[in-house]
Amino acid sequence: MKIGVLLHGNGVYDGTEIHEAVLTLLALAEVGAETVCIAPDVDQYHAINHLTGEEMPETRNVLVESARIARGNIRNLATLTADELDGLVMPGGFGTAKNITKWAFEGPQGAILEPVKQFILDLISLKKPIVALCMSPTTLAKALEGSGISATLTVGSDREESPYEISGIAAGITSLGHHAEMKTVREISVDRENKIISAPCYMMEASILDVRDNIRAAIDEMVVVLREE
Repeated sequence: MKIGVLLHGNGVYDGTEIHEAVLTLLALAEVGAETVCIAPDVDQYHAINHLTGEEMPETRNVLVESARIARGNIRNLATLTADELDGLVMPGGFGTAKNITKWAFEGPQGAILEPVKQFILDLISLKKPIVALCMSPTTLAKALEGSGISATLTVGSDREESPYEISGIAAGITSLGHHAEMKTVREISVDRENKIISAPCYMMEASILDVRDNIRAAIDEMVVVLREE
């Protein structure tokens, strides 16, 4: 298995959620997958001081920052085609909603980077499985907007504690023509028709152990889907 891992910066508030990215790489290694970290070569929307939460007066590059997580072993998205991969995992963090889409600022009406959208559509067309974690299902929902594909996705559950407005984000996904499932951090959502797996991870109040188990469950389901091919 050769699985892409789409990164979008380095740090939960302005890029990729680092725990989720590392636990994804660990889970993929545990199931014997070869991983290819990828990121778009674009500027971040902004840089956040993760100690204070304040914006910093500097510009950072998504590919360069993502390379920190990948230990330098990363591909520019522009150099990769969907047929090189057997599947894709999209860790969360607010970089997905700030650097890839503008969901964090404009909701479901916000734009998405066209190269990311096309890459996701190519994967779907080739029937390659996609795992979307945490906030990344919003990016997947935006990429599929207008494609005629109605996906089943989750960003968490409004039945348990969350730092975020799960019902509002779910409503945004629904507004784009998709079905938003309520799932806890102990559950995953599986859209068998479209080969899409999503998991809430840190969208819910969760420990690193909860998130590790949630990601591993999603990766295990991806393996099941690949073996069915």
